[in-house]
Amino acid sequence: MDFISKLQKMIDECDKIVFFGGAGVSTESGLKDFRSKDGLYNMKYKYPPEEILSHSFFVSHTDAFYKFYKDKLNALDILPNSCHKYLTKLEKCGKLKSIITQNIDGLHQKAGSKNVIELHGTIYENYCIKCGKSYDAGYVFNCEGIPMCDCGGVVKPKVVLYEEALDDMVVEEAIYQIKNADLLIIGGTSLTVYPASSFVRYFKGKYLVIINNDKTSYDGMADLVIHDKIGDVFEKLKI
Repeated sequence: MDFISKLQKMIDECDKIVFFGGAGVSTESGLKDFRSKDGLYNMKYKYPPEEILSHSFFVSHTDAFYKFYKDKLNALDILPNSCHKYLTKLEKCGKLKSIITQNIDGLHQKAGSKNVIELHGTIYENYCIKCGKSYDAGYVFNCEGIPMCDCGGVVKPKVVLYEEALDDMVVEEAIYQIKNADLLIIGGTSLTVYPASSFVRYFKGKYLVIINNDKTSYDGMADLVIHDKIGDVFEKLKI
């Protein structure tokens, strides 16, 4: 039995499916990932992207932060791909209980998915660090320079930067969904970003599947490992 047939059989058999995804889910829509040879971390900037996307850099070099953020993380015109669309169909038929994503691009919601847990926040929510007023993504990406609030405060994306902690309630919900899944599909992630990668250890269900171009440190734990583009895999699956 080939890999696709095995995965299809698992999906058909299970009714409490959870999908845990990373940057590789979005790259096929045209967004850059971080750690691949063509990713953001291997591009040359005045400052390393890891430093630019840190809380301390946001505070001390806000203008440079926003130049990078607007140039590299703007997903407003990006469209969902076959992976996002398949997961939406799987949710609508009641089999997929949750999507846990490390991405901040909102593509799962664009595709129509409802139960999406965003571990690292979203570009679509922004707030003034002085008064708390909310601003949409269009305001942030389309303004000149640093987005400022009416009160004079700096507007910050509701994105978890380096040096910032994940939201406790978001973490609890993600762990709950993983604990209660009978099939956990991990896709498009190297599983190297802590603490998100550690959540996999809470899975006690029937099948663990990993779909990623490259090997991960969790491959040995999985019931099925597929080294391929995630979009190509999901295009071959049926509901």
